[in-house]
Amino acid sequence: MKVYLDACCLNRPFDDQSQPRVRLETEAILLILEKIHRREWQWVASDALFFEVNQNPDAENRQRVRALLSGAGDVVGINYGALSRAGQFEQSGLDAYDALHLAIAESSAVDVLLTTDDRFVKLVQRESLTTLLVANPVRWLEEVLFDE
Repeated sequence: MKVYLDACCLNRPFDDQSQPRVRLETEAILLILEKIHRREWQWVASDALFFEVNQNPDAENRQRVRALLSGAGDVVGINYGALSRAGQFEQSGLDAYDALHLAIAESSAVDVLLTTDDRFVKLVQRESLTTLLVANPVRWLEEVLFDE
C-alpha cells in the first residue's frame, strides 16, 4: 500500500487535541505512521510537501513535522509534468499546494492521498478531478482495516 500524507495530516498530531474529531484523526494518522514504520505500507512524500512544511511559522511544530517527514520512504521531486497537472487542478478550484500534492501523488501511483481538509476531499470528489482516492485518514483507515 502506497500512501501520501499531506501537510494537514502531518500537522494534526500537534493540533489542540481537545476536539474529538482532531483526536480521532490524530489516532488514525499515528496508526498509519506505525504501519509505515513496520514497513507494512509505503509512504511517498514530495519536495513540495517539505517546502510547505518549512513555511510553517511555528518553529516548534515545523521541527516536529520535519521529524515525522524523516520517516517517508520515497521523496518525489517536482517536475514539469506535475506542475502542468497541478495547474489543471488549480483551475478547478484547488489551492496551489493541494493541487501540487494531488498531481505528485497521482503521478507517483500512490493508492491514496490522505488529508484532514474536508474541502479538498469534497472538491476532488465533486469535480471528479482524478481517479486517485483522496480521503480523510479516519474514514480511509476504517475501510482498509475492515477489508483486511
